[in-house]
Amino acid sequence: MDNRIKILLVDDEQDILDFLSYNLEKEDFEVHTASNGKEAIKTAEKLLPDLIVLDVMMPGMDGIETCREIRQISALKNTIIAFLTARNEDYSQIAGFDVGADDYITKPIKPRVLISRIKALLRRGSSTTENEPNNVIEVGGIRVEKDRHMVVKNGIEIAFPKKEFKLLALLISKPGKVFSREFILQHVWGNEVVVGDRTIDVHVRKLREKLGDDYIKTIKGVGYKFDF
Repeated sequence: MDNRIKILLVDDEQDILDFLSYNLEKEDFEVHTASNGKEAIKTAEKLLPDLIVLDVMMPGMDGIETCREIRQISALKNTIIAFLTARNEDYSQIAGFDVGADDYITKPIKPRVLISRIKALLRRGSSTTENEPNNVIEVGGIRVEKDRHMVVKNGIEIAFPKKEFKLLALLISKPGKVFSREFILQHVWGNEVVVGDRTIDVHVRKLREKLGDDYIKTIKGVGYKFDF
């Protein structure tokens, strides 16, 4: 029985499909392709892939509409979807996240970066949900122990106040997942009165000061994610 991770690539350019397929198959992924939105929906419903890499700009049904329809299929509600796009405008990313995308990968992309991003997304997908996070999470040399309120980076313990710790624990619980500002406010501050979005920005800045700038990524107009 083939237990390889299944990836569905969707793009109207055959050379892109060939390039991505070649590099992913070298990593022992089971790769399937589709050249348009309607074909992607049919293939995804039959295949039930672990991850879908979906081009945004396609004729007919574009990636945004394709993603929206895929999310309407019960069996695919939690499938990881990463948009592949040559566009980097904030509005296109916001539209993608609004219909259920998990991440954006911008063309052109180097094979090593592509593989790293996909593996990070798969790790995020295999972890528990936001409501039931692991008590111990270790990603990218950073270890978070929730029960002990402890953060260790490369063997060195770093002290974090309560809100900074909760924010880090949330972001690291799903590496690669973009958390909106609204979601962060709800899950870190709850019903507490906060000054506004600047509150999040200040706490993110403090995380970067202690961990370095490589871990917490800003998605303009949307929110933040933990990556490395």
